[in-house]
Amino acid sequence: MKLTVVGCSGSIPSVDSPCSSYLVEADGFRLLLDMGNGALGELQRHIGLNELDAVVLSHLHADHCIDMCAYFVVRYYNADPLTTGPLPVYGPEGTEERLTAGHGDTPTRSAMAEVFDFHTLKPGSFRIGPFTLHAEQVRHPVEAYGFRVEHEGRSLTYSGDTGPAAALDQLAADSDLFLCEAAFTDGKEEIPDLHLNGRDAGESAQRAGARRLVLTHIPPWTDPQLNLTAAREVYEGPVELAHTGAVYEI
Repeated sequence: MKLTVVGCSGSIPSVDSPCSSYLVEADGFRLLLDMGNGALGELQRHIGLNELDAVVLSHLHADHCIDMCAYFVVRYYNADPLTTGPLPVYGPEGTEERLTAGHGDTPTRSAMAEVFDFHTLKPGSFRIGPFTLHAEQVRHPVEAYGFRVEHEGRSLTYSGDTGPAAALDQLAADSDLFLCEAAFTDGKEEIPDLHLNGRDAGESAQRAGARRLVLTHIPPWTDPQLNLTAAREVYEGPVELAHTGAVYEI
């Protein structure tokens, strides 16, 4: 299983990175976790426009889903319907309506469902191609999910956006790689059920016994080195910062 960081900036794109988007590949199958602002352009550095096999959206904030509106244009006007077919898209309740509104259509004349095969996420496990995906609701102002992706005995956990949550620790238990958001700075932002800071991420990884921690979703106004230091103070395993283009073999 291979993970490619397409975008890892939090809230808005930075000068170095689009917003959240992560490409997971195995056995020729390409699964995208989130497609935030700017991700579609960067994705083309790694795969062709029509080469995605499925998309999973952790939640419906723009920095995790809005480039799906542009990707609709790709699939509607540029895809070969005889060979491509509708793309499976998994997201929270209301995903089709959110993307339709983002594109500027009305529900009565939307063509979203012609190119996207929408599935509503619920807590639990299901198969996507060669992967087993476990979804659990985490703590955020909107319905939001964290994911554990498994393939041939290996595991990747992605936090999505969340405050500290027992469900996140459970998803990350013994995970080979824990891709965890760390948008806040320890001791600076104290907003419940919104985001983690570096210390929170490190503590979650330590409780879970995750084998490797990668901090992501750090906005341009947050010093990533502070978050990295805070995580290292409480997590005994290897920890690093995500960056666009990083590739991990899991």
